[in-house]
Amino acid sequence: MRVREDYRSLTGPEKASILMLSLGEEHAAKLFELMDDEEIKEISQTMANLGSVSSNIVERLFVEFAEMFSQTGSLVGSYESTERLLAKVLDKDRVDAIMEEIRGPAGRTMWDKLANVNEQVLANYLKNEYPQTVAVVLSKIKADHASRVLALLPETFAMEVIMRMLRMEAVQKEVLNDVERTLRTEFMSNLARTNRRDAHEMMADIFNNLDRTTEIRFMTALEERNKDSAERIKQLMFTFEDLSRIDSSGIQVLLRATEKDKLGLALKGASEDLRNVFFGNMSERAAKLLKEDMAAMGPVRLRDVDDAQMHMVKLAKDLAARGEIVISDNKGGDELVY
Repeated sequence: MRVREDYRSLTGPEKASILMLSLGEEHAAKLFELMDDEEIKEISQTMANLGSVSSNIVERLFVEFAEMFSQTGSLVGSYESTERLLAKVLDKDRVDAIMEEIRGPAGRTMWDKLANVNEQVLANYLKNEYPQTVAVVLSKIKADHASRVLALLPETFAMEVIMRMLRMEAVQKEVLNDVERTLRTEFMSNLARTNRRDAHEMMADIFNNLDRTTEIRFMTALEERNKDSAERIKQLMFTFEDLSRIDSSGIQVLLRATEKDKLGLALKGASEDLRNVFFGNMSERAAKLLKEDMAAMGPVRLRDVDDAQMHMVKLAKDLAARGEIVISDNKGGDELVY
Protein backbone atom coordinates (compact mmCIF):
# COMPACT_ATOMS: atom_id res chain seq x y z
CA MET A 1 0.00 0.00 0.00
CA ARG A 2 1.31 3.45 -0.96
CA VAL A 3 2.21 5.66 2.00
CA ARG A 4 1.14 9.34 1.82
CA GLU A 5 4.32 11.45 2.04
CA ASP A 6 3.49 14.76 0.28
CA TYR A 7 1.95 17.13 2.84
CA ARG A 8 1.18 19.82 0.24
CA SER A 9 -1.17 17.51 -1.64
CA LEU A 10 -3.50 17.01 1.35
CA THR A 11 -7.00 18.47 1.07
CA GLY A 12 -8.88 20.08 3.95
CA PRO A 13 -11.11 17.02 4.56
CA GLU A 14 -8.01 14.78 4.46
CA LYS A 15 -6.28 16.90 7.10
CA ALA A 16 -9.40 16.74 9.27
CA SER A 17 -9.62 12.98 8.82
CA ILE A 18 -5.98 12.44 9.81
CA LEU A 19 -6.48 14.61 12.89
CA MET A 20 -9.63 12.71 13.89
CA LEU A 21 -7.92 9.31 13.49
CA SER A 22 -4.94 10.50 15.52
CA LEU A 23 -7.11 11.61 18.44
CA GLY A 24 -8.48 8.13 19.07
CA GLU A 25 -12.05 6.85 19.26
CA GLU A 26 -13.13 8.56 22.49
CA HIS A 27 -12.08 12.09 21.48
CA ALA A 28 -13.13 11.61 17.85
CA ALA A 29 -16.61 10.54 18.99
CA LYS A 30 -17.02 13.82 20.91
CA LEU A 31 -16.08 15.80 17.81
CA PHE A 32 -18.51 13.81 15.65
CA GLU A 33 -21.30 14.80 18.07
CA LEU A 34 -20.67 18.44 17.17
CA MET A 35 -20.92 17.90 13.40
CA ASP A 36 -23.97 17.84 11.17
CA ASP A 37 -24.82 14.86 8.97
CA GLU A 38 -23.16 16.24 5.83
CA GLU A 39 -19.90 16.92 7.68
CA ILE A 40 -19.91 13.43 9.21
CA LYS A 41 -20.51 11.83 5.80
CA GLU A 42 -17.69 13.78 4.17
CA ILE A 43 -15.16 13.08 6.93
CA SER A 44 -16.15 9.41 7.15
CA GLN A 45 -15.82 8.87 3.40
CA THR A 46 -12.44 10.60 3.38
CA MET A 47 -11.25 8.49 6.32
CA ALA A 48 -12.23 5.30 4.51
CA ASN A 49 -10.19 6.25 1.43
CA LEU A 50 -7.23 7.78 3.26
CA GLY A 51 -4.85 4.83 3.11
CA SER A 52 -1.52 4.87 4.96
CA VAL A 53 -0.10 8.20 6.18
CA SER A 54 3.51 8.67 7.27
CA SER A 55 4.36 9.80 10.80
CA ASN A 56 6.11 12.88 9.36
CA ILE A 57 2.85 14.09 7.85
CA VAL A 58 0.93 13.50 11.10
CA GLU A 59 3.53 15.44 13.08
CA ARG A 60 3.54 18.33 10.62
CA LEU A 61 -0.27 18.44 10.67
CA PHE A 62 -0.29 18.70 14.48
CA VAL A 63 2.23 21.55 14.39
CA GLU A 64 0.18 23.43 11.78
CA PHE A 65 -3.03 22.86 13.73
CA ALA A 66 -1.46 24.16 16.96
CA GLU A 67 -0.10 27.23 15.19
CA MET A 68 -3.43 28.03 13.53
CA PHE A 69 -5.40 27.53 16.72
CA SER A 70 -3.09 29.84 18.66
CA GLN A 71 -3.65 32.69 16.17
CA THR A 72 -6.84 34.67 16.72
CA GLY A 73 -7.48 35.24 13.03
CA SER A 74 -7.38 31.57 12.16
CA LEU A 75 -10.64 30.49 13.75
CA VAL A 76 -13.44 30.17 11.20
CA GLY A 77 -17.05 30.92 12.03
CA SER A 78 -20.00 29.73 9.96
CA TYR A 79 -23.78 29.71 10.07
CA GLU A 80 -23.66 26.04 11.05
CA SER A 81 -21.20 26.50 13.95
CA THR A 82 -23.13 29.54 15.16
CA GLU A 83 -26.42 27.62 15.07
CA ARG A 84 -24.94 24.72 17.02
CA LEU A 85 -23.57 27.11 19.66
CA LEU A 86 -26.94 28.91 20.03
CA ALA A 87 -28.73 25.56 20.31
CA LYS A 88 -26.80 24.83 23.50
CA VAL A 89 -28.19 27.91 25.29
CA LEU A 90 -31.51 28.76 23.60
CA ASP A 91 -34.68 26.85 22.75
CA LYS A 92 -35.22 25.72 19.16
CA ASP A 93 -37.86 28.32 18.24
CA ARG A 94 -35.60 31.20 19.27
CA VAL A 95 -32.61 29.70 17.47
CA ASP A 96 -34.66 29.21 14.28
CA ALA A 97 -35.95 32.81 14.42
CA ILE A 98 -32.45 34.25 14.96
CA MET A 99 -30.86 32.14 12.23
CA GLU A 100 -33.64 32.94 9.75
CA GLU A 101 -33.10 36.65 10.26
CA ILE A 102 -29.30 36.64 10.02
CA ARG A 103 -29.02 33.98 7.35
CA GLY A 104 -31.59 34.65 4.60
CA PRO A 105 -30.11 34.38 1.14
CA ALA A 106 -26.73 36.09 1.42
CA GLY A 107 -27.44 36.98 5.06
CA ARG A 108 -30.23 39.46 4.27
CA THR A 109 -33.28 40.21 6.38
CA MET A 110 -36.76 39.82 4.93
CA TRP A 111 -37.15 43.52 4.18
CA ASP A 112 -33.81 43.58 2.41
CA LYS A 113 -35.04 40.68 0.28
CA LEU A 114 -38.17 42.64 -0.65
CA ALA A 115 -35.99 45.60 -1.63
CA ASN A 116 -34.43 43.40 -4.31
CA VAL A 117 -37.78 42.42 -5.82
CA ASN A 118 -38.54 44.32 -9.02
CA GLU A 119 -41.19 46.98 -8.32
CA GLN A 120 -43.42 45.71 -11.15
CA VAL A 121 -43.31 42.17 -9.77
CA LEU A 122 -44.02 43.40 -6.23
CA ALA A 123 -46.84 45.70 -7.41
CA ASN A 124 -48.46 42.87 -9.38
CA TYR A 125 -48.30 40.71 -6.26
CA LEU A 126 -49.57 43.37 -3.84
CA LYS A 127 -52.46 44.65 -5.98
CA ASN A 128 -54.31 41.42 -5.20
CA GLU A 129 -53.85 41.84 -1.44
CA TYR A 130 -55.88 43.87 1.04
CA PRO A 131 -54.98 47.60 1.09
CA GLN A 132 -54.09 47.29 4.79
CA THR A 133 -51.64 44.48 4.00
CA VAL A 134 -50.01 46.60 1.30
CA ALA A 135 -49.87 49.54 3.73
CA VAL A 136 -47.92 47.43 6.23
CA VAL A 137 -45.48 46.25 3.55
CA LEU A 138 -44.90 49.74 2.09
CA SER A 139 -44.34 51.18 5.55
CA LYS A 140 -41.53 48.67 6.15
CA ILE A 141 -39.55 48.98 2.92
CA LYS A 142 -37.41 51.93 1.82
CA ALA A 143 -39.26 55.04 0.66
CA ASP A 144 -37.79 55.13 -2.86
CA HIS A 145 -38.79 51.49 -3.46
CA ALA A 146 -42.22 52.05 -1.89
CA SER A 147 -42.81 55.05 -4.17
CA ARG A 148 -42.09 53.01 -7.30
CA VAL A 149 -44.43 50.24 -6.16
CA LEU A 150 -47.16 52.74 -5.22
CA ALA A 151 -46.95 54.42 -8.64
CA LEU A 152 -47.61 51.08 -10.37
CA LEU A 153 -50.72 50.20 -8.34
CA PRO A 154 -54.18 51.03 -9.76
CA GLU A 155 -54.96 54.62 -8.72
CA THR A 156 -58.13 53.89 -6.69
CA PHE A 157 -56.38 51.02 -4.91
CA ALA A 158 -53.26 53.14 -4.31
CA MET A 159 -55.37 55.86 -2.67
CA GLU A 160 -56.89 53.26 -0.34
CA VAL A 161 -53.36 52.19 0.61
CA ILE A 162 -52.30 55.82 1.21
CA MET A 163 -55.31 56.50 3.46
CA ARG A 164 -54.57 53.39 5.53
CA MET A 165 -50.91 54.34 5.87
CA LEU A 166 -51.92 57.77 7.15
CA ARG A 167 -54.33 56.30 9.70
CA MET A 168 -52.13 53.42 10.78
CA GLU A 169 -51.43 53.78 14.51
CA ALA A 170 -50.54 50.18 15.29
CA VAL A 171 -50.54 47.06 13.16
CA GLN A 172 -53.54 44.88 13.99
CA LYS A 173 -52.88 41.26 14.86
CA GLU A 174 -55.11 39.87 12.13
CA VAL A 175 -53.34 42.06 9.56
CA LEU A 176 -49.98 40.81 10.83
CA ASN A 177 -51.21 37.24 10.47
CA ASP A 178 -52.24 37.96 6.87
CA VAL A 179 -48.88 39.53 6.05
CA GLU A 180 -47.13 36.61 7.75
CA ARG A 181 -49.05 34.17 5.58
CA THR A 182 -48.52 36.04 2.31
CA LEU A 183 -44.83 36.75 2.84
CA ARG A 184 -44.16 33.31 4.37
CA THR A 185 -42.00 34.49 7.21
CA GLU A 186 -41.83 33.51 10.84
CA PHE A 187 -40.53 36.75 12.35
CA MET A 188 -43.18 39.18 11.09
CA SER A 189 -44.27 39.77 14.68
CA ASN A 190 -41.26 42.10 14.95
CA LEU A 191 -43.41 44.62 13.08
CA ALA A 192 -45.56 45.13 16.17
CA ARG A 193 -42.46 46.05 18.19
CA THR A 194 -40.88 48.32 15.60
CA ASN A 195 -40.79 52.00 16.43
CA ARG A 196 -42.79 53.80 13.77
CA ARG A 197 -42.22 57.21 12.27
CA ASP A 198 -45.03 59.72 12.02
CA ALA A 199 -47.35 58.50 9.24
CA HIS A 200 -47.38 61.87 7.45
CA GLU A 201 -43.58 62.08 7.59
CA MET A 202 -43.36 58.60 6.09
CA MET A 203 -45.78 59.51 3.30
CA ALA A 204 -43.87 62.75 2.61
CA ASP A 205 -40.70 60.71 2.19
CA ILE A 206 -42.48 58.36 -0.23
CA PHE A 207 -44.05 61.28 -2.17
CA ASN A 208 -40.58 62.86 -2.43
CA ASN A 209 -39.48 59.79 -4.37
CA LEU A 210 -42.39 59.79 -6.83
CA ASP A 211 -41.87 61.27 -10.27
CA ARG A 212 -43.47 64.69 -10.67
CA THR A 213 -46.49 63.53 -12.71
CA THR A 214 -47.41 60.74 -10.31
CA GLU A 215 -46.83 62.96 -7.28
CA ILE A 216 -49.25 65.59 -8.61
CA ARG A 217 -51.79 62.91 -9.47
CA PHE A 218 -51.75 61.39 -5.99
CA MET A 219 -51.56 64.74 -4.20
CA THR A 220 -54.58 66.07 -6.12
CA ALA A 221 -56.57 62.94 -5.29
CA LEU A 222 -55.49 63.13 -1.63
CA GLU A 223 -56.55 66.78 -1.40
CA GLU A 224 -60.05 65.71 -2.42
CA ARG A 225 -60.11 62.93 0.18
CA ASN A 226 -58.31 64.59 3.08
CA LYS A 227 -57.19 68.20 2.61
CA ASP A 228 -55.56 68.44 6.06
CA SER A 229 -53.36 65.39 5.47
CA ALA A 230 -52.40 66.65 2.01
CA GLU A 231 -51.33 70.02 3.43
CA ARG A 232 -49.33 68.40 6.21
CA ILE A 233 -47.53 66.14 3.74
CA LYS A 234 -46.71 69.14 1.52
CA GLN A 235 -45.17 70.91 4.52
CA LEU A 236 -43.04 67.86 5.34
CA MET A 237 -41.88 67.23 1.79
CA PHE A 238 -38.45 68.54 0.82
CA THR A 239 -38.32 69.35 -2.88
CA PHE A 240 -35.68 70.61 -5.26
CA GLU A 241 -37.03 74.16 -4.98
CA ASP A 242 -36.42 73.96 -1.21
CA LEU A 243 -32.68 74.06 -1.94
CA SER A 244 -33.14 77.84 -2.00
CA ARG A 245 -33.33 77.58 1.82
CA ILE A 246 -29.61 76.72 1.93
CA ASP A 247 -27.26 79.63 2.65
CA SER A 248 -24.54 80.70 0.21
CA SER A 249 -21.73 78.69 1.80
CA GLY A 250 -23.97 75.61 1.80
CA ILE A 251 -24.86 76.07 -1.88
CA GLN A 252 -21.15 76.22 -2.67
CA VAL A 253 -20.55 72.97 -0.75
CA LEU A 254 -23.42 71.36 -2.67
CA LEU A 255 -22.03 72.62 -5.98
CA ARG A 256 -18.63 71.05 -5.25
CA ALA A 257 -20.30 67.72 -4.36
CA THR A 258 -22.56 67.56 -7.44
CA GLU A 259 -21.51 66.14 -10.80
CA LYS A 260 -21.66 68.86 -13.47
CA ASP A 261 -23.91 66.87 -15.83
CA LYS A 262 -26.47 66.26 -13.07
CA LEU A 263 -26.37 69.93 -12.04
CA GLY A 264 -27.14 71.08 -15.57
CA LEU A 265 -30.00 68.60 -15.95
CA ALA A 266 -31.49 69.51 -12.57
CA LEU A 267 -31.38 73.25 -13.26
CA LYS A 268 -33.07 72.76 -16.67
CA GLY A 269 -36.28 72.07 -14.74
CA ALA A 270 -35.74 74.66 -11.97
CA SER A 271 -37.44 78.00 -11.51
CA GLU A 272 -35.61 81.13 -12.63
CA ASP A 273 -35.16 82.19 -8.99
CA LEU A 274 -33.50 78.91 -7.99
CA ARG A 275 -31.27 78.96 -11.06
CA ASN A 276 -30.07 82.42 -10.05
CA VAL A 277 -29.30 81.12 -6.53
CA PHE A 278 -26.90 78.57 -8.01
CA PHE A 279 -25.47 80.86 -10.70
CA GLY A 280 -24.93 83.55 -8.06
CA ASN A 281 -22.74 81.20 -6.02
CA MET A 282 -20.47 80.32 -8.96
CA SER A 283 -17.72 82.28 -10.61
CA GLU A 284 -18.83 84.32 -13.62
CA ARG A 285 -16.88 82.01 -15.94
CA ALA A 286 -18.29 78.80 -14.37
CA ALA A 287 -21.85 80.15 -14.55
CA LYS A 288 -21.35 81.10 -18.23
CA LEU A 289 -20.03 77.61 -19.07
CA LEU A 290 -22.91 75.91 -17.23
CA LYS A 291 -25.50 78.04 -19.06
CA GLU A 292 -23.86 77.11 -22.37
CA ASP A 293 -23.92 73.41 -21.43
CA MET A 294 -27.60 73.64 -20.51
CA ALA A 295 -28.42 75.37 -23.80
CA ALA A 296 -26.49 72.71 -25.73
CA MET A 297 -28.56 69.96 -24.10
CA GLY A 298 -31.64 71.02 -26.02
CA PRO A 299 -34.94 69.38 -24.95
CA VAL A 300 -34.44 66.81 -22.16
CA ARG A 301 -36.74 64.15 -20.75
CA LEU A 302 -38.73 65.15 -17.67
CA ARG A 303 -37.79 61.83 -16.06
CA ASP A 304 -34.08 62.62 -16.43
CA VAL A 305 -34.61 66.05 -14.86
CA ASP A 306 -36.57 64.49 -11.98
CA ASP A 307 -33.80 61.94 -11.37
CA ALA A 308 -31.11 64.64 -11.35
CA GLN A 309 -33.11 66.84 -8.98
CA MET A 310 -33.84 63.89 -6.67
CA HIS A 311 -30.12 63.07 -6.63
CA MET A 312 -29.28 66.63 -5.55
CA VAL A 313 -32.00 66.66 -2.87
CA LYS A 314 -30.67 63.41 -1.38
CA LEU A 315 -27.13 64.75 -1.56
CA ALA A 316 -28.20 67.92 0.27
CA LYS A 317 -29.89 65.87 3.00
CA ASP A 318 -26.75 63.74 3.43
CA LEU A 319 -24.58 66.86 3.70
CA ALA A 320 -26.98 68.36 6.24
CA ALA A 321 -26.95 65.14 8.27
CA ARG A 322 -23.13 65.35 8.41
CA GLY A 323 -23.31 68.99 9.48
CA GLU A 324 -21.58 70.25 6.32
CA ILE A 325 -24.50 72.47 5.26
CA VAL A 326 -27.49 74.06 7.01
CA ILE A 327 -31.02 73.86 5.63
CA SER A 328 -33.32 76.41 7.28
CA ASP A 329 -37.01 75.81 7.80
CA ASN A 330 -39.71 77.41 5.65
CA LYS A 331 -39.59 80.59 7.75
CA GLY A 332 -35.84 80.93 7.28
CA GLY A 333 -35.21 80.22 10.95
CA ASP A 334 -34.12 77.00 12.54
CA GLU A 335 -31.96 74.37 10.92
CA LEU A 336 -33.67 71.21 9.75
CA VAL A 337 -32.09 68.02 11.11
CA TYR A 338 -32.10 64.86 8.98
